[in-house]
Amino acid sequence: MSADLTELYQQVILDHNKRPRNRGKLPTANRVAHGDNPTCGDQCSVYLRLETVLGQPDRIAEISFDGSGCAISQASASLMTTQVKGKTAPEVQALYKSFHEIVTTGNAPEEISDLAAFAGVHAFPARIKCATLGWHAAIEALKSDPLVTPTTTETHHD
Repeated sequence: MSADLTELYQQVILDHNKRPRNRGKLPTANRVAHGDNPTCGDQCSVYLRLETVLGQPDRIAEISFDGSGCAISQASASLMTTQVKGKTAPEVQALYKSFHEIVTTGNAPEEISDLAAFAGVHAFPARIKCATLGWHAAIEALKSDPLVTPTTTETHHD
């Protein structure tokens, strides 16, 4: 990998760590899952709002994440939210498979774009869990049962 490409990739990770996209609890979420990496203390919750259009598979209409951890875990979760918005569960699974290939082998196909920034993670096997934490939480959120919207009951006291 050229020095210019390595520097570009590092900039992508640093940018997403310093200025995370889609960070915070999503008030309209109808799916949520939490990921935890006890080895290093990284934590990540992913909030999704799936939208069903008649006859079409559910798509991620909105997504956000919240949590704490190292730059790799936080930048990866941020970048993941930008990549999976608008996608269906099978599309997210396919994208995760490509991302997992990148972080475990260092091989990044051209069409993967910014996700290739994480190719260097393969040289640090302990960090692979950091990079994939948010992705695992998103996939679990897609599989989870819809959140029950709490209903409020008004009582009148005369």
